Amino acid sequence: MGELSAIPIWLCIPFAGLLLSIAVMPLFKPDWWEKHQPLAVAFWSILFIIPFTAKYGIFTMSETVLECVVNDYLTFIVLLFGLFCVAGNITIDGEFAGSPRINTALFVFGTLLSSVIGTTGSSMLLVRPFIKMNSWRKRKRHIMIFFIFLISNMGGCLTPIGDPPLLMGFMRGVPFFWSMKLFHILVFNMMILLVIFYFLDRRAYRKDIAEGRKPDIREPGTHFKIVGLHNLIYVAMIVGAVILSGTLPGMSAFQNADGTVKGLHILGEVTLGFPSIIEVVIILLAAFLSFKTTNEEVRIRNHFTWGAIQEVAVLFIGIFITMQPALMILKANGAELGISKPFQMFWATGALSSFLDNTPTYLVFLTTAGALGFKGGVATTLGAVPVKMLEAISCGAVFMGANTYIGNAPNFMVKSMSDENGVRMPSFFGYMAWSLTFLIPVFIIDMLIFFL
Repeated sequence: MGELSAIPIWLCIPFAGLLLSIAVMPLFKPDWWEKHQPLAVAFWSILFIIPFTAKYGIFTMSETVLECVVNDYLTFIVLLFGLFCVAGNITIDGEFAGSPRINTALFVFGTLLSSVIGTTGSSMLLVRPFIKMNSWRKRKRHIMIFFIFLISNMGGCLTPIGDPPLLMGFMRGVPFFWSMKLFHILVFNMMILLVIFYFLDRRAYRKDIAEGRKPDIREPGTHFKIVGLHNLIYVAMIVGAVILSGTLPGMSAFQNADGTVKGLHILGEVTLGFPSIIEVVIILLAAFLSFKTTNEEVRIRNHFTWGAIQEVAVLFIGIFITMQPALMILKANGAELGISKPFQMFWATGALSSFLDNTPTYLVFLTTAGALGFKGGVATTLGAVPVKMLEAISCGAVFMGANTYIGNAPNFMVKSMSDENGVRMPSFFGYMAWSLTFLIPVFIIDMLIFFL
């Protein structure tokens, strides 16, 4: 796309309006909101499209919307859909009762798993077992909140597979295993949050037991079986597709003479790259094979429905479209923000990743860091970036996606599936109260120890 003139701040109003609707409407008009989410999304999207068209013309508007839908939203929702389908065909049978020790142990496993199969993959694979194990309990919302903190976000920091921002870094020259340098920060944060969680869960657990609640299990821990285990092959297919989407664009066979990625031309400068097409095809094939090779009984036992993925698909297409002016403003003015130190990068990247898509936010600040003229550090295609600064940008983008429901894709999915299965999750602002209470102090400690 050609350069746009300075984007007026008022074009961000529809984005703010949509976020406010997501936060407020479930509190005041829950029934209306549940039935009319598509109307709200359409309203705020049109409220962005009309004035944007009036200012820049229908061609630029079409190019802008198509660019975000084709190259951002499409791969985003297909990945979520694929993992949602495959994970829905895996169930864990076992005489397990959710207890502080079992929940904490599974959090350790799930958090580390997120860097192997991605935060979305790990979340979709484990959310149902967590809900099932703790279904007998009355006090359990804190379990799913910490699930979002750890498994849906922080755990994805160790590899480019873990979270899309790191994949973008890999595509721009950051070594594949460089993110393992964040291991000590992840372990530090896990120790703090898991200790907090254990004592919170122990208190809630004892209250549930005192009220006479107990799991309908005769011999806890004596039986364990994974049904639909063959679906791990399809999880591997999806992970492989994500890796290919990051590596194929760098191969000469997928590049034009000018270095751009080959693909299907759609409009203006909007092109759906062949690597993205390959990724989408592989993921959809994995989802299809998963359904064809798994008995329907597994999905019944998982209480599988399409509600969660439908809600995410509707809300996030509105978010992707209406947030474009905010991203444009950030991209145009990122280098002028006076952000040149690691702790500043950590908070700037993190704060914006809490409300905007963390992938373009990561790229904006990686570009800013690369343009500051540093001589040493990690060599990227955008310039050299000092190790501590790259750590700060990476941690900000990955960790602080946990600050809101919309900060990272799995967050809203976990919330929706929890609500569907009888776990009363807090409202948008209610969840932020949890993140402000438990996450922000941890991030302050991170800044003092690692980024100053």
